[in-house]
Amino acid sequence: MPGAKTMSAAAQEAKANLLRGRFARARLPEVEAFTASLPFDRRLYRHDIHGSVAHVRMLAKVRLISSAEAARLEKGLRAVEREMETGCFRFSVADEDIHMAVERRLGELVGAAAGKLHTARSRNDQAVLDLRLFLGEELEGVISATRRLRRSMLKVAERHVDTVMPGYTHLQRAQPVSLAHHILAYVEMFGRDQERFARARSAARVMPLGAGALAATTLPIDRQAVARELGFSAVTANSLDAVSDRDFAIEFLAAGALCMVHLSRLSEELILWSSTEFGFVVLPDEFSSGSSMMPQKKNPDLLELVRAKTGRALGNLQAVLVVLKGLPLAYNSDLQEDKERVFDTLDTLKPALELTAKLWPRLRFEREVMRKAAGGWALATDLAEYLVRRGVPFRAAHETVARLAREAIAEGREPDKMTLAQLKRYSPRFGSEALARLSPGTSIRARKVIGGPAPAAVKRRLAQLKKAI
Repeated sequence: MPGAKTMSAAAQEAKANLLRGRFARARLPEVEAFTASLPFDRRLYRHDIHGSVAHVRMLAKVRLISSAEAARLEKGLRAVEREMETGCFRFSVADEDIHMAVERRLGELVGAAAGKLHTARSRNDQAVLDLRLFLGEELEGVISATRRLRRSMLKVAERHVDTVMPGYTHLQRAQPVSLAHHILAYVEMFGRDQERFARARSAARVMPLGAGALAATTLPIDRQAVARELGFSAVTANSLDAVSDRDFAIEFLAAGALCMVHLSRLSEELILWSSTEFGFVVLPDEFSSGSSMMPQKKNPDLLELVRAKTGRALGNLQAVLVVLKGLPLAYNSDLQEDKERVFDTLDTLKPALELTAKLWPRLRFEREVMRKAAGGWALATDLAEYLVRRGVPFRAAHETVARLAREAIAEGREPDKMTLAQLKRYSPRFGSEALARLSPGTSIRARKVIGGPAPAAVKRRLAQLKKAI
């Protein structure tokens, strides 16, 4: 959208006449500036104009305006849209909001007929219409970006079904898993995000126009016709709720905040894994930065900023919840604070999804480093479960292997170096086949349950996800 240009004095007077009503004196300029939403809601110009065109066509259909007037208004609205698209439109904070900017310019272009545009309509239902149109459209892109990220990660997971790595709890090595299984955990998370975005899109597709300021209208309008033309699946059932409802925006903000949390968790793991202390992954140069002082550094700036920008999305959700929490019905000007929060979360979320999707194919995983880290006493649970198979109660098996591990770690002995005689010192139930379980690969292959990390289970889930996505 191009920058604002100065509006003529005559145009300012024309705008003032639209809203002067019962007031004898104009508002102070500083009040105008503080209350104006035009600096941010002009982003909705296309949706505002498309909503107005649908409204005009409906007014002609129900004969509240003539066909000739409708044609003149639509032609004028399209001209305003072209001016905004090309940067010719002259904005001013005195317009207050995008609705008044459009109507003021329409009056300059078509004359008195512009006064009929607002028939059976309020800025209250118009504002929420624009946001619903905008958000429903934007969520299509968000859903597509989430799908692209999942596909990107699936392709990487396919290459690492047999790549062994340690799984963690409390950031301590816990049990061996495969890298593919770890990646698929995030694919599942982003799948739930995708579903939440789809629900938010459905919530936005309810048409509020016709609710008026709060109590609808006495005029014989056809709300269903407007809904059909604009692609809405339903119309709002209560005029008070229609103008004051921002649940659809909150559903998006909540879904966006949670998706950013998932992106942040993923970023944090890659930051850890790319450190010298882990050494599991090498970040591509084109997604990293250097140090102004230390020549050897490769910093994960992109991932750090995704992690940090998550706070914006969380704050935007909280901000709109706080705006709503004390509002009486119906419309209050507090509600114009919704748009900047929605815009900011969209502007944060979309590039985070796109860049993360582009990053994944370029990551280089250090398989041998990961495999070595997955060994050692991360296999202790396998020994305990071996004893369970031999009839030992799990709590007793747990205690036996805990003592074995404690003493072996103190003596510097790794499980794969232990002999059967050493195992039998702790339990006579240990047999020679227990030694075969003391490798990360064997451990993973044995975990065949649905949702487990065994290659067969992971391949099944990969096939399901590829088909679904």
